[in-house]
Amino acid sequence: MSKQLPKICIILLNWNGKKDTLECLASLQKVDYPNFLTIVVDNGSKDDSVPVLRAAYPDMPILETRANLGFAGGNNPGIEWALRHHAEWILLLNNDTTVAFDFLHAFLVAAKAAPKAKILGAKILRYHQPKIIDHLGGFWNPHLAEFISPDSGQPDHPYFNMQHVDYVCGAAFFMHRSVPETIGLLEPRFFLFWEETDYCYRARRAGFEVWTAPEARIWHKVSSSFTGGKPHTHYFWWRSRLLWIERNCTPEEKKKLYRKHIIPECWKMVRHYLLKSLFSSDLEKRRRYKAGCAGVLDYFRGRFGNCPSWLSKK
Repeated sequence: MSKQLPKICIILLNWNGKKDTLECLASLQKVDYPNFLTIVVDNGSKDDSVPVLRAAYPDMPILETRANLGFAGGNNPGIEWALRHHAEWILLLNNDTTVAFDFLHAFLVAAKAAPKAKILGAKILRYHQPKIIDHLGGFWNPHLAEFISPDSGQPDHPYFNMQHVDYVCGAAFFMHRSVPETIGLLEPRFFLFWEETDYCYRARRAGFEVWTAPEARIWHKVSSSFTGGKPHTHYFWWRSRLLWIERNCTPEEKKKLYRKHIIPECWKMVRHYLLKSLFSSDLEKRRRYKAGCAGVLDYFRGRFGNCPSWLSKK
C-alpha cells in the first residue's frame, strides 16, 4: 500500500537543539502515514547533537553543514537530498514542534482538494497553549509594510476552511517537488525571517498556489531566542524585511514603501537609540535599537550571513 502513496520527505533542521529534535522525532514515530522518511540537517551544532541523534536513530540520514547557515541555507541541502531520493512531497518541519499522528494524511487530502496548491501550511498551535493558534497563513499588508497572520493568538476550533493565502509559515512548510524543480531553493541571504514569504511569492509568480491545510496540526514551541525582543531578532527582521522588499516589490511600490514606512521607521529607531544612549540606563532596549539600525546598515552594505558577534553576547 505504501508504494501507492506519494513519498514524503520530512526535513528537520537542528542547531544545538537535540532535546527538541528528539521530542519531535518521537512524535513523528507515531504518524500513521506509511510512506515517509525523515532526515535531519545539522546546522553546525556546537553541542553533541550529532552523536546523540545518531545513537538514538542509527538508520536516519543526518546531513552536516559544518556551519550555521541559517534557516534557508540549512534547509537547502535537505531539499536537494529529498529531490535526489525521489520524494514527491517535501516538508520543512521545525525541530521544536510535535505533530498530530494524522497530519501527513491531512496535508495530502488538502492537496487533492486544491490541485493547484503546491505549497501548503499546517495549522500551527502553541505548544504551551495547545488550544491557541500560533499561525495559519498570512497576508501582505502594504499599509504596514509587513505580513499579518489574522488567526494568530485566536482560540482553535474545528471549523476552519482551507484558505488561499500569500504565504504559510516555515515551521511546517509542505511543498510538491515541482516547486523547487521550477524555482530553485530558498534564498540563503535571508538567513532568518522572511525567507518563506519570499519563497511563496516566487512560487506564486511561477503559477503555483499557496493554501492553508487546517486539518494538518502541529504544536510549536516559542523559541526563547526570539521572545522578549532579543536584539538579534530586530537585526534579522530589519535586514530580511528590506531584502524582501527589494526582491518582491516593483520600483513604484518600493518608492512608496520607503517614503511612507521604511525611512520614517528607521529615523524613529535611530532617535530612540540615541535617546536611550543619553538618558536611559536600560541597556537591553538600547541594544535592541542598535541591532535594528545594524540590520538596516548591513542590508545596504550587502552584508548577509549570521549576525555580528556583539549581538550574540549577553
